[in-house]
Amino acid sequence: MILRARVVLPNSQPPIENGAVVILGNKIRSVGAWKSLRVPANEKVFDLGGVTLLPGLINAHCHLDYTDMAGQLPPPKKFTDWIASITAAKTGRSYSDYAHSWLHGAHMLLRTGTTTVADIEAMPDLLPEVWDATPLRIFSFLEMTGIRARRQPKEILREALLKIDSLSHARNRASLSPHAPYSTLPELVRLTAKTARKRKWRVTTHVAESDQEFEMFAHARGEMHDWLARNERDNTDCGLGSPVAHLARHQLLGENVLAVHVNCLARGDATLLAKNKTHVVHCPRSHDYFKHPPFQRQRLAEAGVNLCLGTDSLATTRKTGKQKLELDMFAEMRALAEKDHAISAQEILQLATVNGARALGLAGKIGEFAPGAWADLIAIPFSGKLATVHEALLQHTGNVAASMIDGRWTIPPK
Repeated sequence: MILRARVVLPNSQPPIENGAVVILGNKIRSVGAWKSLRVPANEKVFDLGGVTLLPGLINAHCHLDYTDMAGQLPPPKKFTDWIASITAAKTGRSYSDYAHSWLHGAHMLLRTGTTTVADIEAMPDLLPEVWDATPLRIFSFLEMTGIRARRQPKEILREALLKIDSLSHARNRASLSPHAPYSTLPELVRLTAKTARKRKWRVTTHVAESDQEFEMFAHARGEMHDWLARNERDNTDCGLGSPVAHLARHQLLGENVLAVHVNCLARGDATLLAKNKTHVVHCPRSHDYFKHPPFQRQRLAEAGVNLCLGTDSLATTRKTGKQKLELDMFAEMRALAEKDHAISAQEILQLATVNGARALGLAGKIGEFAPGAWADLIAIPFSGKLATVHEALLQHTGNVAASMIDGRWTIPPK
């Protein structure tokens, strides 16, 4: 089929006015100006009219399990208070509660323009049934902790691997997520790193999210350090450097790693992340919810770190005004633009598309329109001048006009 639009935004080249995308099966064959195309008489053409056609958005960090906790947890004064709150909130939740929450969040993402999501899965039993219930392209990272349960790292990893090995899906895949340095033991971090490298898997982990975590690892003190010590965590891995340096020491930095948050950096951390080609995922609205230290985007970017965006969960999203809380990458992009005036709208869109694709090991496959890329795309209403298309996209609110994943309409054009 051929899709024609007021503007086509390939990402791999400048915006194209009166553009077209040619799709063969589930892949893009070509992209260019409508007037340059020779359309065979029997070719199916969808004229989408006054829209911008762009690659589907890539949400590089989400917790779909927690969608239905939206607005239930007031922003905490301390990060350790939130850990206690989320732990309590999860108590008593059933399989069906988690399934409903997961599917509710997936539906939100789909209609607000996400086509690929990296999701942290706290309830592996939901897989693969929830995969089959959504057209989204899903990376499910199985969350591993172990401090409170007093479980051995080898046992935790073995259980996760058994689950992953039982799964097979044409579009989706599962991998590993040691939750965070403070909630996992060094052995689990090392074993995960070794396994992921051997199997050529992506790995994601929360790291350097809060001042309390930074103080725990850099100085072996503070409320998080003392609280975890009371819960019998072996804190002999603290006082040896920053949380980022902790991951490096246990081999969990690399091109296959998505480091989430990274709000607190020691001197040399940005260079360490860049040297190891580790990707960093920023979640602007979650960052605002916790009132974390300013995100050091420029410092990371100047070091050469690949930066991308995620929504995190609605359990860590602050409600503003009368607007409903939703998982929405456009809202994340606007939140970043409001906080960081040094980044352009075009750069922000790159974080939510091509940079996310690179982080997930799918550069050239998603996040851009190029020959051979998968046909994952969305349409957003647009009637302005070509020069304003990036700024206009950031201001988009509500549902997308159309969405396609893997060459099939998931939200058909009207």
